[in-house]
Amino acid sequence: MIVTPSLQPVQIFREIWKPLTLLFVWDVVVTVTYFVLPFHAPELPVTLFGSALALFLGFRSNSAYQRWWEGRGLWGLMINASRNIARAARNFMPDPEATELKRRIVLRQIAYVNALRCQLRRIKPDVEVLRMLSRGDADASLERANVANGILDDTGRRIDEARRKGWIDTIQQAQMEAVLVDIANAQGGMERLKNTPLPYQYRFFPTVFTHMFCILLPIGLVETLGVATPLGSTIAGIMFLAVLAIGDDLVDPFANTVHDLPLNAMCRTIEIDLLQSIGDEAPPPITPDKHGILW
Repeated sequence: MIVTPSLQPVQIFREIWKPLTLLFVWDVVVTVTYFVLPFHAPELPVTLFGSALALFLGFRSNSAYQRWWEGRGLWGLMINASRNIARAARNFMPDPEATELKRRIVLRQIAYVNALRCQLRRIKPDVEVLRMLSRGDADASLERANVANGILDDTGRRIDEARRKGWIDTIQQAQMEAVLVDIANAQGGMERLKNTPLPYQYRFFPTVFTHMFCILLPIGLVETLGVATPLGSTIAGIMFLAVLAIGDDLVDPFANTVHDLPLNAMCRTIEIDLLQSIGDEAPPPITPDKHGILW
């Protein structure tokens, strides 16, 4: 996610130079053709087309942003639930004999959020997952089709083990299981966002109509703007293409691009909070890179 408050000209140019160049070349071609072979094009259809397209793109961008914000809200719930499960493990199991089990529950939660991060980004579980699990635990969880859910299931078994050993009672077990339910519900919401794209009509028609509009725009403006058509038409066209690109960038909040949620940073926040809750040394938080991007 780009978090820098100031504009980065290099980053902006990298994203817009291709459509900007294509638009400008097309606008120049239309302008030269008009002066060589004059033609007449009514302005009203282009105006109506642009107004309708702006509404269409606005609905699409709002839908994409709602998905992005819902993903951020679900990760906020995940952060809170992770803190809750660590606090419950610490406070419900003060017995010194439960220290190792309590520690394993906390480390497994850190492994769990990192495994979920990898699943949502469609990458293999990385070192952040494996270093928090013992060899046997890692082998069993990595064999599951849903690695994150496998880790969460085993956390539930660890909580049941604590109940069977008398370290917690059934009420405390139920309270901890309720937190695991919250975690599973948040994961389910994230998987729904990841696996359910916008309807095909929301993806196909705005793209087609926007490109058609950019093709027709200089034809409708050349009689009015004359030699300034390449400048005016290119600026107007790039605005519509930018709104189209905003929807594409936000529609999948877990796609592992510069516009998506900073899952690495949020997983590190969970890791810091949970390790400090059991008295372990925690790593520093992840900060934006030199381009102002927080991963």
